[in-house]
Amino acid sequence: MRRTKKKNRGTPAAASQLRESRPAPFGALSSVPLGGQETALYRAMRQSLPILDAAVTKLVRLTGGFTVQCADKTAERGLREFLRTVPCGRAQYGIEAFLAAYLDSLLTYGSAVGEMVVAGEKLRAVCWGDVTRLHVMESDDPLEVTLGAWRDGAVRPLPYPHLLLFTTLGAEAESPYGVSLLRSMPFLADILLKIYRTVGVNWERAGNVRYSVVYKPGAGDAEQAAAGGRAEEIASAWSDAMRETGGGVRDFVAVGDVEIKVIGTDGKILDSEVPVRQILEQLVAKTGLPPFLLGLNWSSTERMSSQQADLLTSELWAIRRAVEPALRRVCRMWLDLEGHGCPFEIVWDEISLQDTVEEAHADLYRAQTEKLREET
Repeated sequence: MRRTKKKNRGTPAAASQLRESRPAPFGALSSVPLGGQETALYRAMRQSLPILDAAVTKLVRLTGGFTVQCADKTAERGLREFLRTVPCGRAQYGIEAFLAAYLDSLLTYGSAVGEMVVAGEKLRAVCWGDVTRLHVMESDDPLEVTLGAWRDGAVRPLPYPHLLLFTTLGAEAESPYGVSLLRSMPFLADILLKIYRTVGVNWERAGNVRYSVVYKPGAGDAEQAAAGGRAEEIASAWSDAMRETGGGVRDFVAVGDVEIKVIGTDGKILDSEVPVRQILEQLVAKTGLPPFLLGLNWSSTERMSSQQADLLTSELWAIRRAVEPALRRVCRMWLDLEGHGCPFEIVWDEISLQDTVEEAHADLYRAQTEKLREET
């Protein structure tokens, strides 16, 4: 539909020297699925390692919310009310619910998809979708992305592409449709899970203590002849002593040279503290979060330094810049359909109280400096 309008207006199609007609090297394929083995692996990693799930959740929450400012105050009030109450699907309301699900998909899979629902020339809802069910299709326009879905035995383009919201994270030449935050983690996560699994098995064995009872008969002929029967008596008495008695304690009494040992006490369990910490350091470094925000108190006096706060702030602003174009499209769609052509601005919330305090201190020091200059 949009191409027809362009032809009617006489607007030439955009040309690019760096983009081929295909947005990615598909080869013999007509589309590339955005979901695959990697997406299933990322979901399994978040389910298996709580620290990764907590990292993604905290990044989503730390990204924060936003407000809008318009030149027309009437339009601004209407837009703010719409963003506060807009249905987002799955019994959720408000643009922040949409933003949370959108960011969760973006960080986990490297891409996120949403849809603006228009009915009766009104923007009725802004819904988020499962990006792993979509395909990127070949397009005649190298600057556009065509999304499709598997329908009727083939991948077909979605009918209203102008209503779709699509965002990628950290796009690269070989991964033009986004890179997951969890990329480069599967190898380390596999090692960490092996360590945890082994620790669990060892403690299961150590908790369920098994004993070795060895009877050594004497050198006399009579004792040698009675060794078999005495061994059976010792085994029966040991079984009775070890049998559950509802909290009671049974004594084991034996005659002769009887040795009782715990099986496995001579084996040394490997210390897992150092390798686990080394792996966790790599995983946490990839998230950009301070360790103590994920419950890793490696230092008794650990706190967020100003340098860490600056780095975390830059990470969060990078995420905000990635999703802001989608949010701007939602706001512009509502304003256009409501007949407001005024410009607007998205104003993000302050990331943390510490930033506000530091800015206040800077303003105070600047005012004091100006005052001293005037007095001199």
